[in-house]
Amino acid sequence: MKIVVTGATGMIGTVLTERLSNSHHSLVLLSRRPPAENHAAKRQWQAWQPGVGGEWERAIDGADAVINLAGEPIAGKRWTAKQKEILRSSRIEGTKALVQAMAKAKVKAKLLISSSAVGYYGPHGDEALNEDSKPGDDFLARLCVDWETEARKAEAFGVRVCLLRTGIVLAKGEGALKKMVPPFKMFTGGPLGSGRQWMPWIHLDDEVGLIQFLVDNDSARGAFNGTAPNPVTMAEFSQTLAAVLNRPSWARVPPAVLALVVGEMAEMLLNGQRVIPEAAVKLGYQFKFPSLKPALESLGL
Repeated sequence: MKIVVTGATGMIGTVLTERLSNSHHSLVLLSRRPPAENHAAKRQWQAWQPGVGGEWERAIDGADAVINLAGEPIAGKRWTAKQKEILRSSRIEGTKALVQAMAKAKVKAKLLISSSAVGYYGPHGDEALNEDSKPGDDFLARLCVDWETEARKAEAFGVRVCLLRTGIVLAKGEGALKKMVPPFKMFTGGPLGSGRQWMPWIHLDDEVGLIQFLVDNDSARGAFNGTAPNPVTMAEFSQTLAAVLNRPSWARVPPAVLALVVGEMAEMLLNGQRVIPEAAVKLGYQFKFPSLKPALESLGL
């Protein structure tokens, strides 16, 4: 297949593109800053900027699938008004530009896999959430709803659309664990807030495996929760991480302190979601790491 990928230089995209190449697919990788030189087989880089036409639009013509992973990191910076606008525009405008290019293509793609996030659901306490659960009304939920709305517009011209609502991706030295592991190693680790909030997590291998599964399964469409079947609370996560690292879990971070450090982003960290990947399981995806401890141990932290 010819597959166009955005966000190919990110944590998920880097591993995904490697595996897609190894599966004999031909890739076109869209980036705002493509590498000056690239000698990897079956990979072609194209510079792209949403809202600005160019060669990247022609690359979409004739593609079999488009995988949209682009977006400013949610937890990268404090959520100022300016940063919140960057978070929105990097996702919504990018997705809109891709769908518009797909609509103009003479030979249209058959599939669009577009990133979303479990933030779609907003805070729900201990309620178990599947893909049919209603969206929330906080900043992240509204962002995800608008993001998914743009992706779903591709259905109007016959594209199979899959929306991947991803949780916390576990990878060595990257993402959430990059910030969480060092305090534990220094004997100062512990849960955020009460510890009772749920943490919907997924191993990087399963996140990439689920994307490949959606590419290969023609009956897959609609929303899919990119989370492991066994979510845990923040307290359970901290205790398990501490055990894997052979460290204690005791230095709880009070909500007021967290809010002082990260601002409005604290709401995301203190109000988790108990998200279940019902759609993926029903369709037959088999998780390599359904439980947290083996997932963490596999990373060699």
